[in-house]
Amino acid sequence: MSMTSGSFFAYDNMDIEALYDLFLTCTGVSTDSRKIKKDEMFFALRGENFDGNIYAKRALEAGAKYAVVDDPSVVTDNCILVDNCQKQLQDLATFHRKKSRPIVIAITGTNGKTTTKELLTAVLSTKYKVHATKGNLNNQLGVPITILSAPSDTEILIVEMGASHKGDIDELCKIAYPDFGIITNIGVAHIQGFGSYEGVVETKTELYRFIADSGIMVFYDDNDHELVRQVYRAKVKNCKLSSVRNKSLNLFPVYGKPTLGLMVEYGDVKQEIQTNLFGAHNLANAKAAIAIGLWFYVDINDALKAISGYVPSNNRSQVLQTKHNRLICDAYNANPSSMRKAIDAFASLDAENKICVLGDMRELGPVSEQEHKAILQYLEDHNLKNNIFIGPEFKKVVNPKKAKVYSNTSYAIRSLKKNPIKNATLLLKGSRGIGLEKLYDYL
Repeated sequence: MSMTSGSFFAYDNMDIEALYDLFLTCTGVSTDSRKIKKDEMFFALRGENFDGNIYAKRALEAGAKYAVVDDPSVVTDNCILVDNCQKQLQDLATFHRKKSRPIVIAITGTNGKTTTKELLTAVLSTKYKVHATKGNLNNQLGVPITILSAPSDTEILIVEMGASHKGDIDELCKIAYPDFGIITNIGVAHIQGFGSYEGVVETKTELYRFIADSGIMVFYDDNDHELVRQVYRAKVKNCKLSSVRNKSLNLFPVYGKPTLGLMVEYGDVKQEIQTNLFGAHNLANAKAAIAIGLWFYVDINDALKAISGYVPSNNRSQVLQTKHNRLICDAYNANPSSMRKAIDAFASLDAENKICVLGDMRELGPVSEQEHKAILQYLEDHNLKNNIFIGPEFKKVVNPKKAKVYSNTSYAIRSLKKNPIKNATLLLKGSRGIGLEKLYDYL
């Protein structure tokens, strides 16, 4: 390490241990100069349309203790000059993970990873000090921030891992070094980045292969044939969700309310609980959280209280009552498998005047038109005929004489203002970029 001198005090060519010593004197890390908190360490990241280096001085003026930059021309007092800010952020996170040594549980999958993460956090928090990914900060930047934001007394760190290209999960594992892991499921999503379904499988199961080499064990849904096949292919130590600590765990859906009811059987315990989640597809997410909690010696009654007490947010499996309608809000993201599961649950719901409001499923690449057409057939098979479609992909395949279809939410809002919907139960499901949540105020 050398210190550049002159009219300012800065650091150049700093090794990771020296950087870590400075990090320990800070209150956290930030990559957004607009949201700096006092004494944080700011990392000046670059993107396609921005360069964080030009905001380093602003970050320091706003209260950052240090600014990590990779442009020598912006170096001022309390700047740390490195070769690559993103790589340095990741290396710092890995160094911190190894120094602090919490138990790390990684969660990935096509659907349900965020809900499973939230439920597992609730369950494990009944016994341990738990830190988990906030929102869906699950990429090459979010994972390091999750690790570096964990309090020093964290006992279990739950890291959500997302992927849009081959190798992403392996890269994230090499940052977080998970001890345990779970793949919620493997379905059709982001084909544009993976090339094929087989590419999705290979990428998601990078978690299994990493843990087989460097971790302890994976948890898997033994009712999912693909996961069973991949667990044994990876030759990784495992625990199936249906049998934990030598006792059988079974969950059954209980119908009758918009939100999911569960009958849970574990050993001698047989208990019915009511969740705040919409859809039987969330049974698998709840089972994963309960099973992992039981493996970590959480009492079954505490686990069930945590599951029933969890309240979803951020447009994930929420049930909202407006002045005029009941909304099933599952509009954070969508792909063919999650869309089908939402339709299944909605079709089984006992309600009058049901309306599906579906937005495009993005990033499907060459199979996009085919998959959107398949959803139209799926709706027909479920006798769901009162539908509204939003987005350019649905616009290509929906006959406007048979259903309402709009290019974007703005056009849909105009229509709703002229022809308001009342006394209906609506399912809102679509990719995040469509912005179906903009419709809530008009429903």
